[in-house]
Amino acid sequence: MRAAALATPVTAAGKGYEPPSLEAFHFKSFFDFSVLGVQFHVTKIVTMMLFATLVIAIFFLAAFRHPRLVPGKLQAAGEIIYDFIRNSIAVDVIGREGVRFAPYLTTLFAFVFLNNLFGILPLAQVPVNSRIAFPAFLALISWVLFNYLGIQRKGFGPYFKEMLFPPGVPKPVYILLTPIEFVSTLFVRPFTLAVRLFANMFAGHIMLLVFISGTTYLLTVSNFSKAFAPVSFLMAIVLSVFEMLIIALQAYIFTILTAQYVSGALAEEH
Repeated sequence: MRAAALATPVTAAGKGYEPPSLEAFHFKSFFDFSVLGVQFHVTKIVTMMLFATLVIAIFFLAAFRHPRLVPGKLQAAGEIIYDFIRNSIAVDVIGREGVRFAPYLTTLFAFVFLNNLFGILPLAQVPVNSRIAFPAFLALISWVLFNYLGIQRKGFGPYFKEMLFPPGVPKPVYILLTPIEFVSTLFVRPFTLAVRLFANMFAGHIMLLVFISGTTYLLTVSNFSKAFAPVSFLMAIVLSVFEMLIIALQAYIFTILTAQYVSGALAEEH
C-alpha cells in the first residue's frame, strides 16, 4: 500500500521510519502540457478522475442505450441508482420540478462516490476528493447552477432582493440579516460544500495511512512491540469498512445539499 511506501527501512531501534505526512497527497506528474499559457500537470489523481468520468459515462450509456421492459443486470443497476436519486433527492427535495434535475444529480452522486471510493481500492488508495481543487470545482458548479436558476426564474434584481431582503421581516432586522444572507448564500454555501467533502476524505485517508504504516513499522521492529502489529492491521480493516460508509454518505450529502440549494433558488419565497 501507499502507506507502506512511506516507511523507509527500519532498524531494530525503529530508526529511519518516517510516519505518514502530507507527502502522501503529493504525486509526481506523468507529463505536462500548456494551453494558452496555462500549465497542466497530469498526475495520478487527475488520471483517476478522468478514469472515473469514463467509467460513469460508459456505465450509464451501456445501461440505458437499449432499454428493455424487462431490464438486464446492467440496466437494473442503472435504474436503481437513478430511481434512488430521482425519488429520494430530486423529487423529495425540489418537488415535481426536480425530475428535470435528476440526471445531473445522479451523475453528481456517481462522480463523487466513485472518486471517494478510490481511497480504499487497491492500487489507487487515495480519494480524489482529498485534494481540495476537485470538491471546490464541484461546489462551484452547484453554486453557478442554483444562482443561474434563481436569476432565470425571478430575474436578476428580484432574485437578489428576495435573497437579501426576505419578506415578512421587520425592517430594522435587515441591518443584521442582509449581510448574513449575502455572505451565507454567495460565499459560505460553496465553501462549506467543498470543505465538508474534502475534510472527510482527507481525514479518512490520513487515518488509514496511520494504521497501515503503523502495521509496517511494528512488523519490522525487533522487540515485543511486534505483537501489536495485528491490532494495527485489524484497525486498518475496520477503518476501511467505516470509510466505505463515509464515502457513500458524503456523496449523498453533497448531492442532497445541491438539491436543497436548487430548491431554494426556485422557490417563490425562501
